[in-house]
Amino acid sequence: MNTHLRERNVVMVLVGVAALLIKGWLSDSTSSLARDYLGNVAASFAVYFLIAIAAAPRLQRIWVAAIALAIVEAFELTDGFGMMMNTYDPFDYLANALGVALACGVDFISAHLMRAGAPGS
Repeated sequence: MNTHLRERNVVMVLVGVAALLIKGWLSDSTSSLARDYLGNVAASFAVYFLIAIAAAPRLQRIWVAAIALAIVEAFELTDGFGMMMNTYDPFDYLANALGVALACGVDFISAHLMRAGAPGS
């Protein structure tokens, strides 16, 4: 994996973590929809880029997304892998899928922009 792509992936993990932290700070001023599901979207987003760091360049984007989705959905199914308290909400599965889809889209678009801006392209 080239250095710029790895750096981008690390930054995206940090963006996901920051969104997860901000969710708590914004809980009084956000809608119940954002309050209830932003954490799932943010965590799923971060997990996608963690998998991208660990698996790159061996796996295609679709496999990174599938693994990330399997991990976050398993977290929901197992009540936080039996280690964390997790309130069951069937819409969490959708929020997790949206987070992975958002991450996949950001990955695709940013990788395309990075290639377009690379010397010799």
